[in-house]
Amino acid sequence: MTQAILIVDDDPAQRRILEEVVNRDGYRAIPVESGEAALAYLEGPSGAEISLVVLDLVMPGIDGMEVLKRVHPAKPNLPVIVLSAHGGIETVVNVMREGASDFVVKPVSPERLHVSMRNALKVNALTGEISRLQKRKAGQLTFADIIAPSQAMDQVIRLGKRAAQSNIPILIEGESGVGKEIIAAAIQGEGERSGKPFVTVNCGAIPENLVESILFGHEKGAFTGASDKHAGKFQEASGGTLFLDEIGELPLDIQVKLLRALQEGEVDPVGSKKPVKVDIRLISATNRDMLQMVKEGRFREDLYYRLNVFPIHVPPLRDRREDIPDLVAHFIRRLAAEEGKQVVGISNEALQMLCAYDWPGNVRQIENTVFRAIVLCDGEQLQVSDFPQIASMVEGYAEAAMPRTAQAPAPAPAQAAHASAGDGMMGTAATPVSAYVPQQTQPQSNTLADFARSNFSDGIAITDEAGNVRKLEDIEAEMIRLAIDKYKGHMTEVARRLGIGRSTLYRKVRDMGLEVREG
Repeated sequence: MTQAILIVDDDPAQRRILEEVVNRDGYRAIPVESGEAALAYLEGPSGAEISLVVLDLVMPGIDGMEVLKRVHPAKPNLPVIVLSAHGGIETVVNVMREGASDFVVKPVSPERLHVSMRNALKVNALTGEISRLQKRKAGQLTFADIIAPSQAMDQVIRLGKRAAQSNIPILIEGESGVGKEIIAAAIQGEGERSGKPFVTVNCGAIPENLVESILFGHEKGAFTGASDKHAGKFQEASGGTLFLDEIGELPLDIQVKLLRALQEGEVDPVGSKKPVKVDIRLISATNRDMLQMVKEGRFREDLYYRLNVFPIHVPPLRDRREDIPDLVAHFIRRLAAEEGKQVVGISNEALQMLCAYDWPGNVRQIENTVFRAIVLCDGEQLQVSDFPQIASMVEGYAEAAMPRTAQAPAPAPAQAAHASAGDGMMGTAATPVSAYVPQQTQPQSNTLADFARSNFSDGIAITDEAGNVRKLEDIEAEMIRLAIDKYKGHMTEVARRLGIGRSTLYRKVRDMGLEVREG
């Protein structure tokens, strides 16, 4: 889902221009006309969808400073960019002291606002991810930190919250990659053991000859190579929660010792002469059919019923497709910030394709897929072409994911220009080393008003005032001017978008007499 930005400005013209800039940057603009309306929206049920606020400082009634004072304590992680025509040092200091992410003096250029929004959202994404990692490491992750808005996950969350209020053994069932470990961490974080150790063991990843030592520990000299005493995972988790992932992979002899440890509340380290008392909350997980394993004699029946006291089944992603847009948006924000990319969203067509795919690898697969797409993406929105592997497996999208040269012959200049006019703002915010300015076009816009006057138009005309078709060379020249202006003088990007080589582009620029302006 595209990130939503709340625009708060009492001036209708400025509000409309800000809205256009936000939409062209690939975000979803939500404009309101007053401080009262902004507070009502942010404090209402829809307030959680807002990722950033662009706030005018001087407004009648509740002004921007008052909005900031009320919003920041309630939503400390919500970035706010303050706009004002009065840019005194005292004003800037007061605004930043109240929690604003940035202060921009009016009139502001779209490039300046673009950079400010991108930086604020990037910092917020990284801050949010760091906060989640810290909460998870500290054993304080809760169900509020889990992205699961679908109805199919309501039952999982409801059962998880109930189970968190006791020490009852829990068995989480579900396919690989559905998020069983996250559910287990949230159960601990909402219970009385919150903040205590949360120890994870993947039973399928431990060599069979080391399972007993890793789980229960060993004494020094207990076996060859045991040069030091080792406390097992049960002792590490004492006082907190032990999460045994892929419990069905445990060997039968270890299953016997695990059953005894659960029944007696103590473990026997390898080589120890006496048992060690432990106090753990056990949560186990599996992607196997445990009952079938019991029938086949591959899992002890008494241990199965000991573990399966409170079962929770996590549905696969194909059964909760409503979660896909939110998961994609989350991974885009996080991974784009980590990779330093300009990606801010995903096209509707690409999102529809992702929602149509079955995702056999579930959430883990969708994270890795978005990661790869962000690395491939050259613009600010992920497109179908950035997901070639998924497109090849979803009916109706294979052709759209093919390279442009493989789909069809290159479009005529007029068609290419018309198509590029609706792409949105795809250039980066960095200032190029040199900017190419057409001699006979408008000066580059420096304010939002200039931007509105020069950019609220579509395409390139292919006929003149008399209705006759214009010369191809004139259309080509205008298209090159438009592309250079659109991509802010980044000639490599201009050449790539136009489908020509850089040397060819420079030659055409020189032949057309386009003037070069440094910096």
